[in-house]
Amino acid sequence: MPAARESLLEAAGAALAARPWPVVRMVEVAAAAGVSRQTLYNEFGGKDGLGRALVRRETDRYLAGVDRVLGVEDGARERLAALADWTVLSARARPLLRALLTGCWDARLPLLVPGPRPEELTRVVRDRAAAALAPGEWGAYRCELVVRLALSYVVAPAGDSPMKDLLGLGLSASNRTAGGR
Repeated sequence: MPAARESLLEAAGAALAARPWPVVRMVEVAAAAGVSRQTLYNEFGGKDGLGRALVRRETDRYLAGVDRVLGVEDGARERLAALADWTVLSARARPLLRALLTGCWDARLPLLVPGPRPEELTRVVRDRAAAALAPGEWGAYRCELVVRLALSYVVAPAGDSPMKDLLGLGLSASNRTAGGR
């Protein structure tokens, strides 16, 4: 029942956005998805299984977005800047993604369930970035620096995401020299 599964995940995600996970009720998720509670239990086994599926889906969505951003036909610098910017903005908007990227889980979210640790997710993104760029353009080390810089803005926000400016893109006349070094 792929359609029921996706409807249930959408309903659970909406419920999680509206209230803390501990007060989300399975009967409400099933009703919002338009399926029976038994269907929900058949698909996920219970609330823990539903939480694991939400975490997995969030991870998959993030990595699909990474691939989408890196697949744009721009230069390496532009693609990495877009990846960093997109990561920061996505994590701000999606608390579950923020928890996955930082390891900082709060009581509003499903309990930490087996899934990728932040350092594993960082490594996957670094490797995908390095593979998406032409050999020698930036290398894995520099890709990891960009990913970790983005994560620093997720952990300690500084207003609007300035990734493009930090990577030397979109520089104003007053800071072109510093950005071009």
